[in-house]
Amino acid sequence: MIPLHDDNPTEITPVVTVTFIVICVLVYFWQVSLGSEGYQAAVFSLGVIPAVLLDKVQLPESLAIIPAELTVITSMFLHGGFMHLAGNMLYLWIFGNNVEDSMGYVRFVIFYLFCGIAAVIGQTLQNPDSQIPMIGASGAISGVLGAYLLLYPHARVLVLIPLGFVSQMVRLPAGWVLGFWFVIQLASSAMTSSEGGGVAWFAHIGGFIAGMLLIPVFKYRRVPLFHPAHVSRR
Repeated sequence: MIPLHDDNPTEITPVVTVTFIVICVLVYFWQVSLGSEGYQAAVFSLGVIPAVLLDKVQLPESLAIIPAELTVITSMFLHGGFMHLAGNMLYLWIFGNNVEDSMGYVRFVIFYLFCGIAAVIGQTLQNPDSQIPMIGASGAISGVLGAYLLLYPHARVLVLIPLGFVSQMVRLPAGWVLGFWFVIQLASSAMTSSEGGGVAWFAHIGGFIAGMLLIPVFKYRRVPLFHPAHVSRR
């Protein structure tokens, strides 16, 4: 189930959402420009490594270019490949603008970063001894999805459903789309070994839960939770 568009209009220009997308794209181009060895070095230097973050192991001096605590932020803007980047930016583009609209520019920046930090905590608690770098905006965007679920569960989302050799596009309530997404994260985390790399499922789960918990605090008072579809918020 791949979301393509929602029918939820905004009242402000999503400056922060677009800025985050632009930064992630530019950083990815920078990563690619480094070549394979430089790309790998950037991931280890700027990605979150749980064992390094918890001071259980040390990076070589050539890679330890910033304090481990700062990698919690820098890791949110790195990506492991074009499809990783494209998938994250698609979700941020579709759902980020409305969450930004619900709280304004400054609050959205703080909200987004807090969700990303919560995602790092979730993945680190799951495997504190991991020496595998964690990168990507997925955790922070998961927080955006959690917030959207509580704010606009009735908004309609156009999704592409692959059915073998054919695909079908349908409009579904956001509650169904995002609820299904979260169930997939839970199921995937249960089937994934804590020792390997791959997708940081617990980061997704941690970010999503953080978004749900934080949205009542960050949204404007005039913006209700469980907003009905196609009703102006003014």
